[in-house]
Amino acid sequence: MVFIQALLLTTLLAGSLDALCAITQYTLAGNHQPARIFRYIASGFFGREALTGGTPMVVYGVLFHYFFAFLFTLAFFLLCPYIPFLSLHPVISGILYGLTAWLIMNLLVVPLSRIGPRPLRLWPSLIGAGILIIAIGLPISLLAKRWLKEP
Repeated sequence: MVFIQALLLTTLLAGSLDALCAITQYTLAGNHQPARIFRYIASGFFGREALTGGTPMVVYGVLFHYFFAFLFTLAFFLLCPYIPFLSLHPVISGILYGLTAWLIMNLLVVPLSRIGPRPLRLWPSLIGAGILIIAIGLPISLLAKRWLKEP
C-alpha cells in the first residue's frame, strides 16, 4: 500500500474508533448529547463560545479531532523506520503510544489550548488513557506494522 493511502486509512480508522469510544463512554455515563464532545474539542481553539455553538462548532470539533488523529498517525509512521522496536513489538508499542498520546493531549495540548489546565482525576484519566490505547495506539501500531513493511 502506498504510504499516503496507509496514513489516511489508518488516521480514519483510529480517529473513528477514538470518537466512537468517547461517544460510547460519554453516553454510558448518562449524557445524552454526544455533540458536546466535539464542541468541547472546538473550544480548545475557539474558547468557551464553542460550548454553546451550534452545528459549525461540532463540525470544527470533528475536524480538529481527525487532525490530531492524523498527527499521531503521521508521527508513528515516520518514527517506525528509525525505531525498529515499534514494528517488532506492535502491541507493546501500541500500548506505550496510546499512553504517550494521552500524556501529550492532557499535559500539553489541552493545558496550552483555550480550554486551559484542568485537574487530573484518577478514574477519568484511566478511562481516557485506556480509550487512547485501544483506539489510537494499538490500531496505529498494528496497521503500521502491516502497511509499512519493506517491499
